[in-house]
Amino acid sequence: MIVAGLLLGALALWGASRLTWFAEFRDGGVRGTVLYRETGEQRATALVPLALLSLAGVAGVIATGGWARRVLGVVLALAGVAAVWAGVAGVRFSGWADGLPVTQMLLGRGLAVVGGILVAAGGLAAVKGAAKTARLGTKYAAPATRKKARDPDAELWEALSEGEDPTDVRGRHSE
Repeated sequence: MIVAGLLLGALALWGASRLTWFAEFRDGGVRGTVLYRETGEQRATALVPLALLSLAGVAGVIATGGWARRVLGVVLALAGVAAVWAGVAGVRFSGWADGLPVTQMLLGRGLAVVGGILVAAGGLAAVKGAAKTARLGTKYAAPATRKKARDPDAELWEALSEGEDPTDVRGRHSE
């Protein structure tokens, strides 16, 4: 769920950066009145870096655990809040001239808000589940650091993997 939220948030932020966020009619001299547009990337320059941070956060959440995942989760939550702020800062819902792409402008900002919420939720979920979810490579951790399996069949296979004879009664009782 954390990974899906971060990926969808990154996609939403990238999409918001591509849509028109600001438009107005300007005097183009001999060309007459022209439509001037600015994309989300031009208007809120942090959108693409926040989307990339969210993508990097996916790898970080998978690869880390414990306190490192908590720190990463806090950073991602703050990035989500920044994306929401970028989406709502300066938005207006009325007073538009006829012929402006109002729907696209509001959709771009709305997409930034949704993306920010997804990234923030993914970050908070990473903080909350830092101790519960496994990190990358725990299967290959040293025997002293990983928990012993309680399943007898699994213990037999573990013994075989470690080069021991699980059927040797003398070796198992002498421990």
